[in-house]
This record gives sequence, structure tokens and C-alpha cells, in this order.
Amino acid sequence: MLLCASLVMLMTPGLAFFYGGLVPRRSIVTMMSQSFFSMGWVAMLWFAVGYSISFGPSINGIIGDPLYYAFLNNIQPETLFTGNDGGLPLLVHFVYQMMFAIITPALITGAFANRVNFPAYLVFLTFWTLLVYCPFVHMVWSPDGMLATWGVVDFAGGIVVHATAGFAALASALYVGKRTVVSDGSHNIPYVALGAGLLWFGWYGFNAGSELQINTITVSAFITTDIAAAFAAVTWFIIEKIRTGKPKLVGFLTGAVAGLATITPAAGYVSIQSAALIGIIASLVCYFAVLLVRRHLDDALDVFGVHGVGGIIGSILVGVFASTAWNAKGPDGLLEGNGMQIAKQITAVVFTSVWSFVFTLAILWLINKFTRVKVDQNKVGADLDNTLFGEDAYTERT
Repeated sequence: MLLCASLVMLMTPGLAFFYGGLVPRRSIVTMMSQSFFSMGWVAMLWFAVGYSISFGPSINGIIGDPLYYAFLNNIQPETLFTGNDGGLPLLVHFVYQMMFAIITPALITGAFANRVNFPAYLVFLTFWTLLVYCPFVHMVWSPDGMLATWGVVDFAGGIVVHATAGFAALASALYVGKRTVVSDGSHNIPYVALGAGLLWFGWYGFNAGSELQINTITVSAFITTDIAAAFAAVTWFIIEKIRTGKPKLVGFLTGAVAGLATITPAAGYVSIQSAALIGIIASLVCYFAVLLVRRHLDDALDVFGVHGVGGIIGSILVGVFASTAWNAKGPDGLLEGNGMQIAKQITAVVFTSVWSFVFTLAILWLINKFTRVKVDQNKVGADLDNTLFGEDAYTERT
């Protein structure tokens, strides 16, 4: 589990490279800083109250008691996490879940690339983590959470991570508006490839580790993760070749991430054959969702189309493909005769999406009352990294 926590931790630097390579060269420091700072600040929030809000004794099934585990109160080295069968030390669970908390708000940053002041981002990071992410961790993953007790399942974060981040990205892109300076596109495709590779690698810890012990479910979650990503990557590659006439590496990598996001809620509940089909569906739906969003909003790095839509589709498909033959602790889905499960999943997705969207808009509106959220667009055209950080990613400019 500590190794899985390390793999999930590696995903945030991977995201920094993935996003950093996709933005213009004069804003890569700003882009990467947003991911790396989450590794520090969200870890502090998680230690202070985040874990307690997420997994403390339930208050009406919506949040945990913020003070019960605050600053690791009531936790000893020998204290065990009671939510699994393997006697996992609570401190191990604490650090594993901390890595999820770190990467989730970092996913949102791709939506408002080059348009948000760093001080405003830090405040946003705080409020969004505590008011959106932590409550949904409790509702879905805490044994006495509202959605968990209702029967909603989310193996590794389709609802908790990708749906919340995706709709926050949509709200953020709507709030900050379109860039007035036209982007020159991906400035470093090798960085994108490096980041995608680290994300893919780390996702094994993200999904397989979510079983919280070693058994056949751990193995199937690992394999379904890879199979879905592979089928999604190749499918996106083919779609782009058909539409543009040329195969594109960035498209292949984006498809892999879409597949990974989509299989996340289903990884430990579905067969490997179902994972292949989920990967294909992921690319087909996410690809055209990205095209649709681009017509109306400036979601700079397609966060909603890839992560948000992927998380939603995967969370719903759990209700279709889940089988107790692959996970006796999970539900059967529609194909196994349990149509009610898909209704539960859809209801949870709608509830999550509305909560994240509304709270994100409210948080940004409130922050803007005290410190300017949007970057002066004149600075974007000049040199965002130098303006905000006084740093250059490259010593030579072309």
C-alpha cells in the first residue's frame, strides 16, 4: 500500500509534465507550479482537517467530524482502518488517500491555463478541497457515507475524483472566459509523452491499490486499468487519423488518459473483456465531447471532455458491466439483471456534478471579492512565467 501511495504521488508530477507540455513555452512554469504546489498545500490541509472531514465519524452521511482526526488526533501507530478486511494501519490509509486529495484539484488547473492569478489559485485550492472533494470522499468511500449506504459504488474515483474535477473545470472555464491571446499549442510533445507515461504508470497504484489489500480483485483492477487504457489510446489514434488524415501522438496519449479516467470507477468490479469495451466507449464519447466543448468554452486542456466525461461514463458503465463474479463485495449491473444499479449510479453522478459545478462557481465568485481571480490578459501575451514568478523555463527564446 505504501508503494501504491508512492505511485499515486508520482501522478502529480506526471500531470505537471503532461499539462506543462501542452501549454505555450512562456507559461510552463506557471502551469507546473499549480500541480507541484498542490503536493505541499493539500498535504497540509489533509493533515489538518481533510482526512477527518473525509473519514471521521459521519455527520448526517455528508461529512466526517472535522475535529476527530484533525492533526492525526485519535490515531496511534497500531490503529487500524476498519474499512477493509486486511487490517490496514490507519496511517497507511491516511497517506494513500492523501495522494488522491493532492492530484484531484490539480486536474482542474488545465481548464483555466494562463488565466488565473496564483494567489487566487491557492485560495481556490483550499476551499475546493474542503468543500467539494472531502465531502464526496466521505459520501462515497466512507462506510457510513450517504451515497455508500445507498449502494453507489466507485472503485477508485470516477465520481469522487474525475466527475468532481471535471465539472469544476467546466465551471472554471465558464467563469474565467476565453483567452484573448491565441495559444500556439503544445510547445513540448516529449513532455506530454513523459507526463502521460508517468500518469499511466501511477494509475496502477491508483486503481489496483484501491482494493487496499492483495487478492484477485487487486489483480483484475490492475489488468483492467491497462487494457482499458490501451484500447482507448488506439481508438482515439484511429479516430484522429480518420478525421485529420494524420496520426497524432498527443491524440494517442490523450486517449490513454481518457481510458484511464473512464475505467477508474469500474476497475475492480468488471471483467477484463468489459474493460476493453469501456476503453473503446471512452475514446468515442470523450473525443466528440472535447470537440463539442471547444465550440462553446475555452477549456484549455480539455479537462472536462477527458476527465469529467470519462469519469461520468465510467461511473454509469459500472451499473451496466459490474459483476459479482469478479468482485463478490460489489454489485451486479444491468447485464447481470440488476437495472437498479445503473439508476443509482446516474443519480449519484448528477448530484455530484451539480454540487461541484455550483460550489466551484461560488468559490471563484467569493475569491474574486478579495483578490483578482483572472490574470490581466495583457500579461499573457507578454510573459506569464516572468510576470507571476520571475522565472524562465528556457534560457533561449525563439
